Amino acid sequence: MSLNEQDLEFEQDDSAEVLYERMSWVVDKGQEPMRIDKWLVGRIENASRNKVQIAIDNARVLVNGKQVSANHKIKPGEEIIVYSDKEVHGEEIVPEPMPLNIVFEDDDILIIHKRVGLVVHPASGNPNGTLINGVAHYLLQQNKDLTAETLPRFGLVHRIDKNTSGLMVLAKTPKAASSLAKQFFDHSIHRQYVALVWGDVAEDEGTIEAHVGRHQRFRKIFDAYPDGEIGKEAITHYKVLERFGYVTLIQCELETGRTHQIRVHMKSIGHPLFNDELYGGDRIVKGTVFTKYKQFVENCFALCPRHALHAKTLGFIHPTTGKKVEFNSEIPEDMSSVIEKWRKYVKFKSINND
Repeated sequence: MSLNEQDLEFEQDDSAEVLYERMSWVVDKGQEPMRIDKWLVGRIENASRNKVQIAIDNARVLVNGKQVSANHKIKPGEEIIVYSDKEVHGEEIVPEPMPLNIVFEDDDILIIHKRVGLVVHPASGNPNGTLINGVAHYLLQQNKDLTAETLPRFGLVHRIDKNTSGLMVLAKTPKAASSLAKQFFDHSIHRQYVALVWGDVAEDEGTIEAHVGRHQRFRKIFDAYPDGEIGKEAITHYKVLERFGYVTLIQCELETGRTHQIRVHMKSIGHPLFNDELYGGDRIVKGTVFTKYKQFVENCFALCPRHALHAKTLGFIHPTTGKKVEFNSEIPEDMSSVIEKWRKYVKFKSINND
C-alpha cells in the first residue's frame, strides 16, 4: 500500500500516537437499509466492492465501534468508521540494516524501544532510514526464505514523535493490526510516559481535558482548545514524580492519543516540556536571571538536545492469546542525566541556603 496525502501530512508533522482513521460518517436519518459494502463503494473514491469487503473482513470497518460482516444492513444514526490500511508491502519499503532494540517478539507483534531521532515511517523528505526500513530488513534476516517482494505485511497502529524515545508496538499480521487499532480506538491501551516539564506543577496529580487541533495561525504545530469547538477530544492524566523547584518530573497517562498531545496539554497549563522547541520549552521558563543558572540550563539543554519525553510503559490485550501484556522501558541516558543534574542542583542549592 502506498501512503496517501493524509498519511504524508501526519508523517511530515512527526505525529505522536495517532489513530489512523481514514473516514467516518453518521448514517442519515432518511437512509434506506443497504448492505454496508455497497454503501461504502458509493462514498469512497476509487473503491471497489472487493477492496471494501477485504477491509470489512480485516476489521478495518467498524459500525458503532464493532466489527460487522459485508452484508450488514446500515441503519440511520449508525457511526461508520473506515481505517487506513497501515500494513506495508515489502516491495514498497527498502530494507535497511540498522540497530533495533526489540523488547519482545512473537508471530503477531513486535515491541520496539525506539531511539531518539529515528523517524517511524517513510514519507516525503524521509524515504529511507526509518524504523520501518529497519524492521523490514530485520524480518528478512529472520527468515532467509523471504524476499522483499514476499515479505509478510506488517504495520503501525500508532506512532511516537521523531524525538520522543520509548516503546512502540508493530503488528505483523492483519488480524493483529485490526485488534490493536480497535484497542487504540476504544482507549483501552495502557500508555504511560515520563516527562520533565518547566515549573513547579501545583497539584500532585490532575487531568487535562482540552481538544487538540492544528494551531489556527501556525499550521505546523498544534494547540489546545478547552471549549472543544476545534480539534479532537484529548485527555491526559498526570502525576508528579519528583519536584526540582524550577522543573518537575511527571508521569503522564494517555486516555486518548492525539498528535503532540502531552506536549500541547502541558504547555496549555503553563508547563511546557523541557527543551521542547516547538512549544516554548527551549528557553528558560522558570528560574533566576543569574548567569550561573543560565549556564546550568544551557548545559542541560546540551545533555538532552530534544524535548524530555519518554514512552515508558505500554500495555494491551494480546491479539491472539487474549491475555493482557505489559512492557516497560528504561529512561534513556540523555533524559536521566538531565534529571540527575537537576536533582544535584536542587540539593546543592538547599545545602547552601541552610
